[in-house]
Amino acid sequence: MADLLGDPLAAYLRARRDHGDVVRFRAGPPGLRREIYGVFSAEGIQQVLATEAANFRKDNAIYEELRHGLGNGLLTSQDERYRRQRRLIQPLFTRRRVEGYATAVTSEAAALAARWRETPGGADGAVELVEEMRGYALRVVGRVLFGSDVEQTIEVVRDSLPMLNERARARALSPVKLPRDWPTPANRRAARAQAGLYALCDAIISRRMAARERDVHEHAPGPVSEGGPVPEGGPGPEDGAAEDLLTLLIGAHNAEDGSLTRAELRDQVLVFFLAGHDTTATALTFALHLLARHPAEQRRVHEELDRALPDGRTPTAADLDALPRLTMVLKEAMRLFPPSPAVSRLAVAETVIGGRRIPAGAAVLVSQWVAHRHPAYWEDPERFDPERFTPQAEADRPRYAYFPFGGGPRACIGQHFSTLHSVLSLATLLRAYEVEDATDGGDIPLGAGITLLTKGPVRVRVRSRA
Repeated sequence: MADLLGDPLAAYLRARRDHGDVVRFRAGPPGLRREIYGVFSAEGIQQVLATEAANFRKDNAIYEELRHGLGNGLLTSQDERYRRQRRLIQPLFTRRRVEGYATAVTSEAAALAARWRETPGGADGAVELVEEMRGYALRVVGRVLFGSDVEQTIEVVRDSLPMLNERARARALSPVKLPRDWPTPANRRAARAQAGLYALCDAIISRRMAARERDVHEHAPGPVSEGGPVPEGGPGPEDGAAEDLLTLLIGAHNAEDGSLTRAELRDQVLVFFLAGHDTTATALTFALHLLARHPAEQRRVHEELDRALPDGRTPTAADLDALPRLTMVLKEAMRLFPPSPAVSRLAVAETVIGGRRIPAGAAVLVSQWVAHRHPAYWEDPERFDPERFTPQAEADRPRYAYFPFGGGPRACIGQHFSTLHSVLSLATLLRAYEVEDATDGGDIPLGAGITLLTKGPVRVRVRSRA
């Protein structure tokens, strides 16, 4: 247990190395001990997430805590509730819809680049990437979700969401949980944070729904659903217009599933904030960190950007296909530093994985951190090498040797948005700057929570290319 709590990433790697691709961990103090089965091969991971996904449910402690803190959105819901939400929301994440958010990404990235020029010491100053990328990604996701209402959300979300995230992780790992309604300092802080987030989201949702109701009654009277009145047919033509996501969520409707209720709207917003900003911030942080430590690779990226974006023009969604090297760098950064280092499930029925029996009711963990370093799939796995993600190399690997966005029926609905956000952000920043490592050259201290945790600064020095 001490290994799992103190350095779980190292413990997972050591367990696979010493004991194989299916490992039983025993965790907890005497009398409260529990068993966790780690599954580390691509084939075993595919069983858990895809081919036998119905047998591995989100009924464990971490999802229970997330449901209590952030509601029952796509990340945490199950069964028909999840399927209904997915049917309503999936049409809002088509490629054309997502590409409509490119301007929000590049305008925020350009503002960040301009701010770096104005920092004390000029463009040669050192930047701490963890907080910079977290704040930047939060602004982008807030703007995509709330549009013009973004400014009033940022401070509340920035202060409250990380605390509720950490609270869920700590309670999930604790063998003894105090009742949530006991007036302990931690419970009071969590209650205040949750109340602030809920009040903020509810106020914006109510204002938007009232405006939508007025608009529908004035221009196209029609049926009123629990999620707000909508014209039959749902959110309207898919014309790529960059309506903010909350507007689209309010309008999401079909004959089978109706519309999202106010509570469901709030739950989706909170989950999108959690899943949409922290993971992308991690990917951006480590892509820049790795390029700073590998100047030859950075030169290749700059050469590609100069070819694809002549005269320093702003990148667009149409440029993604012209930036394969940058995309390969991003994928390799997410291999070495997966934003989600592990995924947990609960086995419903007994099954066999890799020749090992997994009993019914067992906690099961699959780990991107381990699979992305598995020597069966990756030569010299700790080495930074974007060539691992040429089309041919990707085609030659098992599907679940690399799964930063999960997989199977619960694969991340925002995968394309995350890729668009990350590549366009990197393109905008690297078009303007070179980055140079400003750490001591050692390993960055890391931990594992719901997402990958960075326990120390990740510093780069930025130098203008102009």
